[in-house]
Amino acid sequence: MRIAVLGAGVIGMSTAWWLARDGHDVVVVDRNDGVALETSYANGAQLSYSYVAPLAGPGVLPKIPPWLLRRDSPLRFYPQLDPDQWRWLLRFVLACNRRTSEHTTRRLLALSFYSRRLMQAFVAQETIEFGHARNGKLVVHSDADGFAQARDLVAYQRSLGCEQEALDRDACVALEPDAFARGVSGLGARLAGGILTQSEEVGDCYRFCVGLERLLSRDGSKVRFALGTQVQRLVAERNRAVAVETSSGPIDADAFVVAAGSASGRLVKPSGRDLPVYPLKGYSLTLPVTGPVPSVSVTDFKRKVVYAPLEGEGGRSLRVAGMADIAGWSQAPDPSRLRQLVAEARAAFPDAADYSVPLERMAPWCGLRPATPLGSPILGATPVANLFLNVGHGALGWPLALASARIVADAIARRTPEIPLTGFEYRA
Repeated sequence: MRIAVLGAGVIGMSTAWWLARDGHDVVVVDRNDGVALETSYANGAQLSYSYVAPLAGPGVLPKIPPWLLRRDSPLRFYPQLDPDQWRWLLRFVLACNRRTSEHTTRRLLALSFYSRRLMQAFVAQETIEFGHARNGKLVVHSDADGFAQARDLVAYQRSLGCEQEALDRDACVALEPDAFARGVSGLGARLAGGILTQSEEVGDCYRFCVGLERLLSRDGSKVRFALGTQVQRLVAERNRAVAVETSSGPIDADAFVVAAGSASGRLVKPSGRDLPVYPLKGYSLTLPVTGPVPSVSVTDFKRKVVYAPLEGEGGRSLRVAGMADIAGWSQAPDPSRLRQLVAEARAAFPDAADYSVPLERMAPWCGLRPATPLGSPILGATPVANLFLNVGHGALGWPLALASARIVADAIARRTPEIPLTGFEYRA
């Protein structure tokens, strides 16, 4: 079959990878001149397979009013005259209950652990260099009550397949004595304890996508790339998609996969399909390392900031990422949020980098995470016979990419997927 994949981020590139392995002729269409230049470009870098609980949880709603009153809040809301924003928010509020959150978490963990197996197999078979490492993850807590609650959840997490252990303050410092300044400054000075997951991984999502492009472009490949090509609309006849109109002319195919991130909803809306996908803007920095940094990935639970050590051709770096702005569709960064992220990194790891350099040398970035109210991606078939979806991963696109793409490839091939689609299907 000839299949058009709309989107060249990590979701679209992973989809193209599996479709090519199934022997299909694939064309990957993206408005950018290269792959993975938007949300996948500089995400948090953590392949965090055990931490996939949705944002919509039972304890979130009471936190929102205080968050909205603080300029340095991890979540900020900018009201827009946009019905899609308000519909999304209403659905999000309705999803903030224990029963929904637990069901969603169980489904996401099954998908995530499947994705981990696929990534480990991929790394064993291919030679892409993207800074991949199984270095573990430490979620640190800076107050005793928060750490006690997290410690109480370890047994429950174990019942879901997570391998975690609770470390008290001294054990956290012993794990990373230099990065935590032996407990006397920075994040180390405010540690109450942490939850360590040894099986977690890191990797540079952009370099992974560029490596996939190289693999898919090699001699004899049936994959081609239509980059710098704006998708304008899907053309459908008799309940089938027949082409996409683009800035470079129409592209026809036997099947179409929408993997265009936050733009996916607007792309399919003219065909009568409503996707509850809305952008949550996130930010990151990539700091050249000049001092001690943790060897494990670290998540500051209170501040909702992640720190991922990366190895690359240019040496070691520390990816710092966080925040979620419900702020509409603009991709322009908010300078105050970037300054806030610099302040967070300096306060946590004051000796890790040279914070006196201009912001531009810290590789500032922001991207629109395509989120659903429930926190689950939408995968597989639609009522349009040959139109398939791989959308709505929010902040989990990187860890869920290979499994989500495999499931969509299974749907196209009419194979039974390894992970049940219950909870991930498109619903009108």
